[in-house]
Amino acid sequence: MNEPLTQPPSHSPTPAPAPLRLAVILGSVRDGRFADTLSSWLVPELRQLHDGELDVIDLRHAGLSFGWGHEPTPLSDGTPRFDERIAAADGFVFVVPEYNHSFPGPLKTAIDQAYAEWNAKPAAFVSYGGVSGGLRAVEQLRLVLGELHVVDIRDGVSFPNVGRQFDANGQPRDAQGVHQALRLMLRQLEWWAHALQVARRQRPYGSGS
Repeated sequence: MNEPLTQPPSHSPTPAPAPLRLAVILGSVRDGRFADTLSSWLVPELRQLHDGELDVIDLRHAGLSFGWGHEPTPLSDGTPRFDERIAAADGFVFVVPEYNHSFPGPLKTAIDQAYAEWNAKPAAFVSYGGVSGGLRAVEQLRLVLGELHVVDIRDGVSFPNVGRQFDANGQPRDAQGVHQALRLMLRQLEWWAHALQVARRQRPYGSGS
């Protein structure tokens, strides 16, 4: 008598990843901030390198109140709230300066406006400052994001003594080196964003299912 053939276990097909949506978060609200110069270079670069969507979240105009004379800019009709924009993103690029060995207080206030919306998503960092290039701010930011179950990307882009790093046209003086660092950071961010996007669709994060 022939033995019955053993049927291989059935598996649900892995869903194809949807186009990625990355949120670029400008982490300073100060007057005269260098974030404007840096983002004017960064955002067009990301648009060329990234095939998906970009949502540039300027904390000055995100409808949040930070005190210290920074009153929230009212959101126009139909503009999503900050937490809704975080929820819609598959990954994050933080543009973060270093203030007193840490990241700005308004950025912490903004981060605390959401919780589950951050979960199981990756974050990368473009930092700037004095001799440390904002790296001390990034290290503290990693601790906060870890509490929110965010996967932080190891490689980033850093600008030490940032005022000397850009020319009169707002372009990095070391264009080749900075571009290579940005491409490496973005490749890692997109890898994690795709992987976690598929994982969240297959099994809701933290559900225990």
